[in-house]
Amino acid sequence: MNLESRWATPETRAVHWKKVTLVGVGLLGGSLGLALRKRRLARSVVGFVRRRASVAECESGGAVGLATQDLKRAVEQADLIVLCTPIAQMRPLVEQMIPELKPGVIVTDVGSVKASVVRELESLLARVGAHFVGSHPMAGSERTGVAAARADLFQDAVCVITPTRDSKKAAVRKVAELWRSVGARLLRLSPQAHDDLVSRSSHLPHVLATQLVNLVLQPESPKEQALLCANGFRDTTRIASGSPEMWRDIAMANRENLLRALAAFESGLSEFKRALRGRNERAVSRFFEQARQRRDAWSAGAGSPSPE
Repeated sequence: MNLESRWATPETRAVHWKKVTLVGVGLLGGSLGLALRKRRLARSVVGFVRRRASVAECESGGAVGLATQDLKRAVEQADLIVLCTPIAQMRPLVEQMIPELKPGVIVTDVGSVKASVVRELESLLARVGAHFVGSHPMAGSERTGVAAARADLFQDAVCVITPTRDSKKAAVRKVAELWRSVGARLLRLSPQAHDDLVSRSSHLPHVLATQLVNLVLQPESPKEQALLCANGFRDTTRIASGSPEMWRDIAMANRENLLRALAAFESGLSEFKRALRGRNERAVSRFFEQARQRRDAWSAGAGSPSPE
């Protein structure tokens, strides 16, 4: 596969925004707000939220200076808008905010799928003089909501930006600088390459963790089963506690890549089953040893992971 990718290396400097709007103030949006405000990178950080109860929670926690349920008020005169909602909500929200957008506003997102988001939003925003550049910070947790947000969430995390041939260079540079200014390491990929790679490294693991929970903790299991789920089970299935709505949207938006990843996983699992059924100790040993060597090399390398 020929990937157009590179570590992005523009000049390191903080962007000082007049007004940044976070559309959705959960874990990622709240953490970005905290980081921007702590580092004094924006004069004003405003959050758009759905629930009345979220207004006070977001403001009291310091994630934003102002939280509002009024989308018009949230986005008007914004220099930067960051979409931090589930993927399926992004286009309807952008369509609502279009009449209020300031000419030249930059819009980005934190979604885990890029091709469909870029395809839908780039041309839509370009028609009104706005600039969309997709991005995906590889940071997060199984915890959700602004209460889980923290200002250092993006420190040393990889953030993928996914410009296209139609992207305005100045907008790409500013989005890159945004993520660098809150501590992230940048990687530039095409939207399609991004979706192919994360289908295996992020989306597939979530499906596997979820199915493991569904299998082991099904109601029909003996009561002793849960008592025998120790650290290995807890570590392996941590991400299954993530937002079902968010992961439904991710799976559907990246379904073709995810289906290929599942097929490849099933093929490897079938090989292991054949070795086990055939009492092939050498093949079984090779299965475990190969994985240990590869993971240890990855963990020790420069690309050591940030939690997802």
